[in-house]
Amino acid sequence: QVQLVESGGGLVQAGGSLRLSCAASGNLFKIDDMAWHRQAPGNKRELVARIASGSSTNYVDSVKGRFTISRDNAKNTVYLQMNSLKPEDTAVYYCYADVRGVYGPPLGHWGQGTQVTVSS
Repeated sequence: QVQLVESGGGLVQAGGSLRLSCAASGNLFKIDDMAWHRQAPGNKRELVARIASGSSTNYVDSVKGRFTISRDNAKNTVYLQMNSLKPEDTAVYYCYADVRGVYGPPLGHWGQGTQVTVSS
């Protein structure tokens, strides 16, 4: 079993910053891509940022220049630094990881989500 536990969400004023963390534990032979997704009420879940095991990154256009994804492979942890937050960033943020066991292809795992609310 694999568990992803997020932390760092909360309420912040527009223009402020938050840092999300997601720690993976359990049967972790190797973690491939890690990512952050978000889902606002009434909207579909969308990919916010992804980081490969080699640390290449990609971002949705709406957060480029404001959010930074990073990872600490020794701690099996992925981070999302969010700066210049806007009310439209308000959503539940979910951590995602592709995890390999000793055998077989990588399987996707989700965290439980953490609420980020940006007030205007």
